[in-house]
Amino acid sequence: MKPGFAVRLAAAALAFCAASAFAKDIKMATTTSTDNSGLLQVLLPKFEADCGCKIHYTAVGTGAALKLGQNGDVDVVLVHARPAENKFVAAGYGVNRRDVMYNDFVIVGPASDPAGLKGMHDPLAALKKIYASGATFVSRGDDSGTNKKELAYWKAIGIKPGGPHYLAVGQGMGATLTVAGEKQAYTLSDRATYTTYAAKTGLEILVQGDKKLLNPYGVIAVNPKRYPKINYKGAMTFIKWMTSRTGQKAIGGYRFRGAQLFHPDYGHPPH
Repeated sequence: MKPGFAVRLAAAALAFCAASAFAKDIKMATTTSTDNSGLLQVLLPKFEADCGCKIHYTAVGTGAALKLGQNGDVDVVLVHARPAENKFVAAGYGVNRRDVMYNDFVIVGPASDPAGLKGMHDPLAALKKIYASGATFVSRGDDSGTNKKELAYWKAIGIKPGGPHYLAVGQGMGATLTVAGEKQAYTLSDRATYTTYAAKTGLEILVQGDKKLLNPYGVIAVNPKRYPKINYKGAMTFIKWMTSRTGQKAIGGYRFRGAQLFHPDYGHPPH
C-alpha cells in the first residue's frame, strides 16, 4: 500500500469514528426487499459495531417508507423507486440522496407457464402475453417500488390491469410471492426476495435480463431544516457508511445459498 493512500485511509477512518461517536440511535424506513432478503440482518450489525449506535428500522413498501420520512417519523430512508425519490427530495423532505446498490426485477410464474413466457426478456411484451392469455397475475398493490414499477409497465403498454385474473393483495414481496405460488400465478419480484423465497413457492424465473428490469436503490437523509429534531448526524453517518468502501464491500459480499443478491453501486449500473 502506498504511504500517501495509507495516510488518507487512516484519516478517513478517524473522521468516520469521530462522527460515529456522537451518533444517537437511528430510525430508518426501508423496503421489504432489504428485510425479506436477509440483507439488513447482515449489514446492520456491522454498521452498529462501527458507529457504536443502534439502528431501528421499519420495513414497508417504498411509498410507505417515503411517507414516514415525509412525516418526520424517521431519520433516513433506504428505498428503490427513483422517480418517487426525486419528488421526495424536490419537495424538501429529503437531502443528500446517494446511489447505494442495485439488483434487478424478474417476472416469475409456475413451471406450467400458461402464458408462454419462458426465455423472454422484455417485461412489456411479457405482460401483454399474460393479459392476452387470461392467466392470473398477483400484484403487490401496496405502492411499493416494485408495485410502482409494475404499474409503469402496464401504463407503457396501454393496459389498465383489473378483473378476476388480476389480484392486488396489498402485501410485501414475500407475502405476494407466497400468494402467487399458491395460485400458480405470475408476479413481478425483485430478484433478491424471489431467491430467498424460491424454494417455498415453487415459482420459476421466466423473464429477466432487460435493462427495463434494472432496480437501483437510494439512501436519503430526512431534511433537518424541516424536522430539526431528527437525528440528522446519525442519518449521515449511516449514508457515509453505506457508500464507503466498508459498506459497499459488505453489500457485495452478502450471499444467499451462494447467490449474490445485491450489487454495490461502485459497479456503476446504468441508471
